[in-house]
Amino acid sequence: AGSFQDASVIQHAYNLNFPLHTVPASSAQCPAWSAFSVSSPAVVLETAEDRPEAVVVRLYEAHGSTVVAWLQTSLPVKEAMLCDLLERPAAGGRLPLEQWGMRLSFTPFRVLSVLLVLRQ
Repeated sequence: AGSFQDASVIQHAYNLNFPLHTVPASSAQCPAWSAFSVSSPAVVLETAEDRPEAVVVRLYEAHGSTVVAWLQTSLPVKEAMLCDLLERPAAGGRLPLEQWGMRLSFTPFRVLSVLLVLRQ
C-alpha cells in the first residue's frame, strides 16, 4: 500500500479522462517540444488559455501540501504576473523570469492563475 501521491492517482485520472490523441505526420524526426512544464508532481497545470498577446495558465496544488514549484515555458514570455480568477493582474503579483522559470509558492489545494505577456 501507499499514498495516492505515491501511486500518481491524479496523473492517472487525467490520462484516463484526457487520453493522448495521435496525429498523422511525416516520418521525419521532430524534436521533442513542450509548451509548459512544472517541477513538482504535487502541482497540476489545469489549463492554458490564449488571450490577445498573452496566455493565462491555471495551476493548483493537488496533494494537500505546501510546495514551491517552477513553471517553465518555451513560449517567448516578456513578463509574468499573478492574476485573480477574472484574470486581472494582482497588486504586487509580478513574477521574476529566472533561469529555472517562474517560482510559484503553493499552500494546500491553492489555485494560482499566471498571466504571461508574450513578446511579439
